[in-house]
Amino acid sequence: MIRSASKYLAVFGLIFLISCSTERQVSKSLKKAFTRSEVLKQYYVGFALYDMSARKMLFEQHADQYFTPASNTKLFTFYAGLKMIPDSIPSLRYIEEGDSLIFWGTGDPSFLQSKLKGTRAADFLRLSNKKIFYAPGRYTGHFYGSGWQWDDYNDYYQAEINELPIMDNLVSVTSRNGKPMVFPDLFKDCFEADSLSKKNVFSVTRDFIGNQFKYPNVSVKEGYRQQIPYKVSLPITLSLLSDTLNKQVTVINRKMPLNAKTIYNLKRDSVLKELMLPSDNFIAEQLLLVYGNQLGEELNADKVINHVLKSYLSELPDKPVWVDGSGLSRYNLFTPRDMVKVLELIYTEVNNPERLYDLLPAGGESGTLRNAYPKTNQPFIFGKTGTLSGVHNQSGYVITKRGKTYIFSFMNNNFVVPTIEVRKEMARIMTYIHDKY
Repeated sequence: MIRSASKYLAVFGLIFLISCSTERQVSKSLKKAFTRSEVLKQYYVGFALYDMSARKMLFEQHADQYFTPASNTKLFTFYAGLKMIPDSIPSLRYIEEGDSLIFWGTGDPSFLQSKLKGTRAADFLRLSNKKIFYAPGRYTGHFYGSGWQWDDYNDYYQAEINELPIMDNLVSVTSRNGKPMVFPDLFKDCFEADSLSKKNVFSVTRDFIGNQFKYPNVSVKEGYRQQIPYKVSLPITLSLLSDTLNKQVTVINRKMPLNAKTIYNLKRDSVLKELMLPSDNFIAEQLLLVYGNQLGEELNADKVINHVLKSYLSELPDKPVWVDGSGLSRYNLFTPRDMVKVLELIYTEVNNPERLYDLLPAGGESGTLRNAYPKTNQPFIFGKTGTLSGVHNQSGYVITKRGKTYIFSFMNNNFVVPTIEVRKEMARIMTYIHDKY
């Protein structure tokens, strides 16, 4: 018995020594890689590398310091969706009274969305033989998130937030025979050529406070495509929905009862995948409202964030500053080790690496990581990027040649060098980790 115990202790001790040796090797080599990098020494860098099997950090640099996460924020939104949303996205709440159907929005971004084409909820309204009434008022936030850049209002990635989004809350402009083509048709009469414009390249600019769109009086190149956020309003929402359903939708002032039924739209994973791969800001912000629907009558992003932090993220090592779903706001502040913890929680929650990696951008293969690494059909990086001016981050999972899976967060802030240099340096170091360990 004593001899067996001695053998066990000897084996355990050997494993412990090997583990410690690996940790020291990784820490020493990565410290050297970061110190000697001519690119990384030019700005503020945070990094954390975590061994899930050993449940310990292998290397940290400023991992307890706060960084602007940009779209790394979507990992928090993603995790909240895994915890709060059932198999499918709740799209509409409704009640039926006599010859009337009264419904409320949930913020569902997949409702008639251009790529996802979620039509189940719309079909439910279209096929009803009752009079259709829409009751607004559940969303209690603003049309922009806290700290968003006002001068990005004309760019596709900053669509407005509302409780019943339709067609991405965007107007699409394409070309036909050198002329602009507008969709949805409702906005055609809102477009006009600007005779005073001196631009010689076609592009559309919306008036900041309304739905007046102007463009220079020049030919539109074949293949042209531009998406512009429209100014959301209740009349616009009603008109778009009535046109789409080909039936009248009337507004009604009615508080949603707690027992209102739910119509579900697309599968949750398909929406989360569209959130992550192209890094869709619109989906991220609207999902926070969908999560709010799970909590009660009010759709409020701040209350959702507070609920998620308290209920699901109490284990975070550092208290984050989290203000929106997409990461458009520079008010967001996360530490690299917070990002690592969220990724560990995601990995545990999904409990299926193959399914998880399918939902995330893959280095050299898909999503926003497609061009960050050499093209491959055997990616070893799966995760999320995050980019703003002077900010470029990656957080995710790296699979090594030895079959290890590490979690990492690589955060770069306040740089003035070209972003491509930062991206190449991250790829170089992450590839080194993949090859070496």
